[in-house]
Amino acid sequence: MSAASCLLTEDQFLCSICLDVFTDPVTTPCGHNFCNKCITEHWDVNVQCQCPICKRLYNTRPELHVNTFISEMAAQFRQSVQQETSSSSSEQQAAKPGEVPCDVCTGTKLKALKSCLVCLASYCETHLEPHLTMSGLKRHQLIDPVENLEDRMCTNHDKLLELFCKTDQMCVCTLCTYSDHKSHDVVPLKEEYEGKKAELKETEAEIQQMIQKRRLKKWGGRERGNDMQ
Repeated sequence: MSAASCLLTEDQFLCSICLDVFTDPVTTPCGHNFCNKCITEHWDVNVQCQCPICKRLYNTRPELHVNTFISEMAAQFRQSVQQETSSSSSEQQAAKPGEVPCDVCTGTKLKALKSCLVCLASYCETHLEPHLTMSGLKRHQLIDPVENLEDRMCTNHDKLLELFCKTDQMCVCTLCTYSDHKSHDVVPLKEEYEGKKAELKETEAEIQQMIQKRRLKKWGGRERGNDMQ
C-alpha cells in the first residue's frame, strides 16, 4: 500500500451528524463512526435505530464501540486546525492609527476588513468568517470598514450617511433624498470631503502667504531702521 493511500482526509475526522470534528467517536456494527453524543441523541428522537449513513436498520439499539484510533487522530487534527487558526490570526495586521479596528477582537485589535450595516460592527479577517459562511449572516450588507459606524447611521432610516446635502449643509442617507431632502443639491460624501479638503489647502496656502508677506514687511522695516542709524 502506497503512502498516499494511507493518508487520511479531513472528511474522515468529521461526524456526519454534527459536521464537526469527532468528540468521543464511537463505531456502529456497520462500521461507521459518529460522536457518541450525536448518534445517541439521534436514536433517542427516532423510533427506529438506523445508521444515518448506510441506512441499516437494527431491531434493538446496537452496542457502540469506542474508536480509540479515530479519537486520537481527531484530537491531533483539532489541535492542528487550532494552530493554523492561531497562526493565521498572528499574521493579520494590528490596526494602526487611522485604521478601523475589529470590534470583536480582545486584547490586540486587528485591522478590520469589512463593516456590517446590520450588526453595526467592523470585523477582521477571522471574525468576518461567519458573515461569509453562515446563511443567516450572508444576507447582511458589508461595506469597506468605517469607524464609529453607529454614529454614522441615519437616525430616521437606519442607513449609512454616505451623501451630503449642500442645500442644508448636512450628511444624509439615500432615503433622505426621497423625503426631507428631495430636489436638494446632494453629492456623495466623499466628493464633498475632497472638495472641502482642497478648499482647506488653498486657505492654508493663502494664510501662509499672508504670514510670509508680514514677515518680509517686518524685516524690511527693521533693515530700513538700521540704515537710518
